[in-house]
Amino acid sequence: MNQQVNDKQDISIVCFSGEFDKLLAAYTIATGAAATNRKVTMFFTFWGLNALKKERGRKAIGKDFLSRVFNWLMGGRSNLPLSRLNFAGASPKLMSGMMRKNNVAQLDELMEAASALGIRFFACEMSMHILGISKDDLIDDVQSVVGVATFLNESEKAHIIFI
Repeated sequence: MNQQVNDKQDISIVCFSGEFDKLLAAYTIATGAAATNRKVTMFFTFWGLNALKKERGRKAIGKDFLSRVFNWLMGGRSNLPLSRLNFAGASPKLMSGMMRKNNVAQLDELMEAASALGIRFFACEMSMHILGISKDDLIDDVQSVVGVATFLNESEKAHIIFI
């Protein structure tokens, strides 16, 4: 009998949701994995790119009218909705308050920890092109803007998680 041993220790997380709770989960897994000496890569695509924008609030960035509208509607990191029970945007603020009350790290704190732990941040080239976003629009922690083939090559020895 031929058995293959799964020795993958690295983690690659595809962040394609721009929802507050899903980004919290992605960063919690990423920082936990990095803290246990795993190599971690986070690949942000489509709505997930919202978490990487320098502008925290609504800003009409982009190369043409539609991309400016989409980027304004996405709203930046200060306007991330909950995936359920969003209540017109009030729930992320309520959730943040509950997290503070229970001494749970906030999204910004998890992002800072991810950077300090050496987690690699990649932004999806195709999504950025579609949304009219440039690397200058993203936080400085983004190492590279890459296509899916590069991401997959970089993640060859990793478990890939989609959030």
